[in-house]
Amino acid sequence: MADKNRRDEDDNDRLDDEMIDDAVDDDADEADEPVGRGGTATRERTRADSADSRPKTKTEGRVGMFGRLARFFREVVAELRKVIWPTRKELLTYTAVVVVFVAVVLTIVAGLDYAFARGVLWVFGGSS
Repeated sequence: MADKNRRDEDDNDRLDDEMIDDAVDDDADEADEPVGRGGTATRERTRADSADSRPKTKTEGRVGMFGRLARFFREVVAELRKVIWPTRKELLTYTAVVVVFVAVVLTIVAGLDYAFARGVLWVFGGSS
């Protein structure tokens, strides 16, 4: 009986593996475009893209200073909307951590400064 249950489990595992393999193969068939490792996927230009790639005249591609400035601020606002802003509690926690860390480092540096100053005065015989 135990052998029969073991065989059923093996058959089910094999079926699951085959279904996963089929799903992976289906996804591979749909992807016609090559994807490089560690970079972004590149697409070949379509005819519509190549038709728009004609050289622009000087007046057609030019945007004034105010247009560029407005575009810059629109992009800044768009990026700021993507930011995950911390809650008040998180902000207070992060601030406390930074203040404590700075105080610890300040204490270490001040202690080393004092020790080296005393050492230099002792070596060179300064007045203390």
